[in-house]
Amino acid sequence: MAGSFEQFERALGELRAQIDRVKRLTQEQGLDRSAEIAELEAQERRLLEEVYANLSPWDQTLIARNPQRPYLLDYVHLLFNDFTELQGDRLYADDGAMVGGPARLDDRWVMVIGQQKGRDAADRHKRNHGYSRPEGYRKALRLMRLAEKFQRPVISLVDTTAADASVGSEERGISEAIARNIRDMFLLRVPIIVAITGEGGSGGALGIGVGDRVLMLEHAVYSVIPPEGCAAILWKDPKRAPEAAAALRVTARSAREMGAVDEIVPEPLGAAHRDKETTARNLKEALSRHLDELCRTDVDTLLDLRYEKFRRLGEYVDPSSNGAG
Repeated sequence: MAGSFEQFERALGELRAQIDRVKRLTQEQGLDRSAEIAELEAQERRLLEEVYANLSPWDQTLIARNPQRPYLLDYVHLLFNDFTELQGDRLYADDGAMVGGPARLDDRWVMVIGQQKGRDAADRHKRNHGYSRPEGYRKALRLMRLAEKFQRPVISLVDTTAADASVGSEERGISEAIARNIRDMFLLRVPIIVAITGEGGSGGALGIGVGDRVLMLEHAVYSVIPPEGCAAILWKDPKRAPEAAAALRVTARSAREMGAVDEIVPEPLGAAHRDKETTARNLKEALSRHLDELCRTDVDTLLDLRYEKFRRLGEYVDPSSNGAG
């Protein structure tokens, strides 16, 4: 694939604008331009197929960060009914980056939690760009314990570059809050499904990332550190982020191969930001299917399997040992 991914995205945007312009003129002038529109749409599809068949790990990272990609509240609107947001950690404050509350997935009540990045400048400030503070993780744990009390499954939608690393968050115990969530999610006596919908970054993702099933959208990314941070640490050069993304194996396919996720949820051609409704339908089908299975499983068995699932992560067999150890 010649050229950068950003160049292809610009070309695709210009082509889509041209299609919309021809359609608008067709309505205004009442002329038949169906053949021209069909040719432009065929050209758009060919370009999309070419681009998305040859994505690098860095390209996938850029897609996962696309500002038009659906965020948590978009999925709440598209997937659930009767959502009621609950705020505050009952210790310090509310955190706009972490959103949660009870909702219905079809006829099943669940507790939904996840990160919200924000759309415009004011909302991004309110949401802290999706970087959750300690009170956000403590709020999430409060809601998970509430779900446990009323025997409701937990659905966690992960989309964050990382946890907030400001001085204030460090003073208020961001590391302890994330560690406590990880520990207590292993002990939560209700089914948990985690879905990585955009960026699954570092401890910010792990703080709400322990589940009986971990799903990942096709063009999401999952990593121990953002590629820029990795490049800055290893090579003192954040501009080598594309190289770091490849080394970190951030893509959904790599995460599935390593056993970090259980299922890759397909996105429509051109990724979720081009068709939010289809993406939401695909995710809803996967969530419902896994919930049906998990809700039939005995709780003690569920906890044992959850523990074993994460204990297996990181197992490695040296190819030269012929599987001996």
